[in-house]
Amino acid sequence: MNNPEFEMLATAAYKGERVAARRLAVRDQLSEAQALLQVLTLAAGALGLARLLAEREQLRQRDEERRLARQAAAAHKLALRKASLQPLATAWRGWFDGSAHPNPGQIGIGALLCGPDGQRVEISRRAGHGSSSDAEYLALTALLEAAGSTGATELTVYGDSQVVVNDVNLGAARGAKGLEEHRARVVSLMAALGGVQLRWVPRHRNGEADRLSQQAIQRPPGDEGAVAQLSAAGDL
Repeated sequence: MNNPEFEMLATAAYKGERVAARRLAVRDQLSEAQALLQVLTLAAGALGLARLLAEREQLRQRDEERRLARQAAAAHKLALRKASLQPLATAWRGWFDGSAHPNPGQIGIGALLCGPDGQRVEISRRAGHGSSSDAEYLALTALLEAAGSTGATELTVYGDSQVVVNDVNLGAARGAKGLEEHRARVVSLMAALGGVQLRWVPRHRNGEADRLSQQAIQRPPGDEGAVAQLSAAGDL
């Protein structure tokens, strides 16, 4: 039996039949191809081997079509999900981050707001004393306030603090204790802006906001920092 014929038999055989063929080959000192031929011939019975192979091939092709259909459906679903995550051409995007050194300690907040026409607002300033959660919330608050003053619309905000993102998205009923005032302020600002989406991102995707918050911490005492608003042309 040549290799193509053996491959055809191996493709048609079920797992149990291949196992039986290997045992038969060992027991009767046959090649695996000869043993598999015997096993499949026995399985075919009165229908004959050719009929069995044809039916198995039809089943294999049907299973392959179903697999490809599932794969295509999954790819389509993923494409739709990715498209839903992409900001619209008219949308604004923002990133925020807050640091407390030590924790609790001196707070530095950083945020970046970008508009569809190249608008860019950077926030980097000290914000008093508190915990890391206070810092993150104050950074988010500053970003939303800047968005309101610039007339930002269709805003998507990203932050790497799961505590804050979950606290806002879960709402007062399931929010964290001790953050009620921060949450209320943020929710009020988001409602005023309308259509704001708040999403978590890993820290490595929040680099600009982290840089701005760390820069704020490094400012000398008395230098609280400010908001730098850049035009589409990049001028301060």
